[in-house]
Amino acid sequence: MMNKIAIIALILISIISGAAASGQQRRDITAAERAAQAKAAGNKRKITVEKPDLEKIRTETLNPRGRYYYPKLLEKYWRNDTTMTNDEYRHLYLGYMFQEDYDPYRTSPYSGRTDELRGKTKHTREEIDTIRKYAELSLRDNPFDLRQMSFLVHVLKEKEKNMSAKIWEYRLEHLLGAIKSTGTGEDTANAWYVIYPAHEYDMVQLLGYEATDVDFIDPGFDHLTVVPEPETAKRLRDKAAKGFYFNVTIPGEQYELKHPEGEETPEAPPAPEATVDPDEIPAE
Repeated sequence: MMNKIAIIALILISIISGAAASGQQRRDITAAERAAQAKAAGNKRKITVEKPDLEKIRTETLNPRGRYYYPKLLEKYWRNDTTMTNDEYRHLYLGYMFQEDYDPYRTSPYSGRTDELRGKTKHTREEIDTIRKYAELSLRDNPFDLRQMSFLVHVLKEKEKNMSAKIWEYRLEHLLGAIKSTGTGEDTANAWYVIYPAHEYDMVQLLGYEATDVDFIDPGFDHLTVVPEPETAKRLRDKAAKGFYFNVTIPGEQYELKHPEGEETPEAPPAPEATVDPDEIPAE
């Protein structure tokens, strides 16, 4: 499946600067961008695994005067700020569970519009434009739809929209890094925290496994039984994992809180304005 290939390919991501432009001012700006990206890349490599203090994250992301105030983090995310640290991405990802519009089981009306095209390795120009349109609409509605994000990266590369592809790769890699920072997935005490159950499958695919079954464990854990992909089995041999644990306590609580029995699911919030396509910006 293309989704799986795109996610596994994240391991090879290398964020680089744009092509050099004429003029000393442009060179200075490019140098500054490179420095920021290098700093962010360094932070990316130093992911610290630590069980999150969700109450602290809730307080910090709801504090208008704090560094991690959620609207500020989301604004940085949407403007492609490469200076965002791993800790900011961690607050962005986990902090979403405490925002008013959070719903762990709400799906975008756009997310399934191109499902029939996912299994194709190559797409026509018209198919690429269609996939890109609905993937971007879905991501404006839900900025943490990792599957749509990985599919978008693939079609952007097909269309040679390389700068846009790198931006979405960068976002995707850091959001997955935020999940990995919450634990090891080995047992309930070290379970990974996810804000959507679908992210459980994205994580096991990233690690080179295929999920074959899922069990819910009280009070709020999912256990995915997995089998390694051929390359993973060859690399790890008898050390390959047989399953991974995920903490879904908050998603479960929030769903029950926001969807009392008999109440209809609320409509999705309006999508933010589209950002400028970096590949369409003329060179100076």
